[in-house]
Amino acid sequence: MGLRWRLILASLVFLISLVYALPSVPVIGPALERVLPSSKINLGLDLKGGIHLTLGVDVAKAVSNSLAIAGQDLRRMAQDEKIVVLRPRVMGGTALEFLLPRADNEAKLREILARHFPQLSVGQPQAGEGGQLRYVARFTQGEVKRIEELALDQALRTIRNRIDQFGVAEPDIRKQAGNRIQVQLPGISDPRRAVQIIGQTAHLEFHLVRDDVDPAKAVLPPGVVVLPMLEKNAGQPEGHIAVEKDSMLTGEDVADARPAFDNMNKSYVTMSFNARGARIFERVTGESVGRRMAIVLDGKVYSAPVIRERIGGGKASISGSFTTAEAQDLAIVLRAGSLPAPVSVLEERSVGPSLGQEAIDSGVRAAVVGAAAVVVFIGFYYGLSGLIANLMLCFTMLIVMAGMGAFGATLTLPGIAGIVLTIGMAVDANVLIYERIREELRLGLTPLASVRAGFDRAMVSITDANLTSIIVTVILYQFGTGPIRGFAVTLGLGIVASMFTAIFVSRAIFEEWARHCGPKGLSI
Repeated sequence: MGLRWRLILASLVFLISLVYALPSVPVIGPALERVLPSSKINLGLDLKGGIHLTLGVDVAKAVSNSLAIAGQDLRRMAQDEKIVVLRPRVMGGTALEFLLPRADNEAKLREILARHFPQLSVGQPQAGEGGQLRYVARFTQGEVKRIEELALDQALRTIRNRIDQFGVAEPDIRKQAGNRIQVQLPGISDPRRAVQIIGQTAHLEFHLVRDDVDPAKAVLPPGVVVLPMLEKNAGQPEGHIAVEKDSMLTGEDVADARPAFDNMNKSYVTMSFNARGARIFERVTGESVGRRMAIVLDGKVYSAPVIRERIGGGKASISGSFTTAEAQDLAIVLRAGSLPAPVSVLEERSVGPSLGQEAIDSGVRAAVVGAAAVVVFIGFYYGLSGLIANLMLCFTMLIVMAGMGAFGATLTLPGIAGIVLTIGMAVDANVLIYERIREELRLGLTPLASVRAGFDRAMVSITDANLTSIIVTVILYQFGTGPIRGFAVTLGLGIVASMFTAIFVSRAIFEEWARHCGPKGLSI
């Protein structure tokens, strides 16, 4: 590429970098919001403050829920084939038990299991009273692993959706070993509410009420559990209610949820189901007319209305002693998706903004002191050429800031360390080039020939060194956690920027200088 085009391209990159870097400057950035792009560098948790959470996902509960749903699906499919399947229920969270009253339907039931439930490992039936057969089925190991991985991925996606609706910028959410999820929320103003929204399981279930069972009994019939029921009038103690253990429907089929107000101006939450949920809800309510259905959220019964008739249209509501904010938050978590399994907060750490500001001040101070020392040394040791190197160093930092602003990257404390390391690597490239040019001048070459030879010979070493660094940076970004990825981002941008300024822009300037330097030659 000709010298003229090199200078034009360098000027174009400088202008673009200026456009994307200025919005991140605290003093003048807000004044340029209407003119320049809105993208700017976001500060990470360690610089801006916020909360760090480690969540544990109870994947065993997800397996148990899937078994319960499989039991209900089996009962419905058998009913379509004129086969009666009684009392499908989950035992110990790992086994599904169901009864076949008529032994002559065994072949047809086996066919349904083989065709529609290949994920179930069904043992040999045991004969019971009246000739009925008792089956016990379990998920295969491959299916259990698939459900656990799916539950973890769904929990990760659901939590991310909730945080997006909550309005937190640049959250860091990732899976960890041991069925855990790490969440970092920088710059939030209400940490307690954020923890409540993220940690709230919002596991919605619909259970049929067993009014024939006294919840105060010490011994309960098989397949019955007692759950706390929230009283409608605030301030009253909670009661208890007996319900069937297996749910008829879960919140996985909720398509939308919105807060609303009743005639008494009290808050409640309306829900609508997707096609599958609406179909199941209509069938369940049609089969259970006259019974009560408990609406259970996170193990607590919010309401238990009597089913007067078959309910079509796929709509339901959750009423209770909600404040407006509580109804809004509940609608958020239901709309963003019910968690597939209970999630518990294993660890919570808060980072104050003052600590973040101290980290920023320390990091900036280190970067400024290091850069100042490099600038003074280069200018003193290489003369006017050192001034060019210092200008290229400033250009490199401008490109790094512009790159982070354009991609909306997050600056962390390790990221500042990456910037400091970039300064050293950029100077190292200039030192290699300048020493090569000095050697060529000692051999008696003209300034222009020395510049060209120096850049050509130094470029091989610079490219090799930076190529290995780029490979390491990619690996750090791909497999590292938040702070390590922050370091990798700034270092990667710095390597690319330093190569561009040291090899491309600096060469154009030196060649133009060498053409007009006169008898005194280069100041190097």
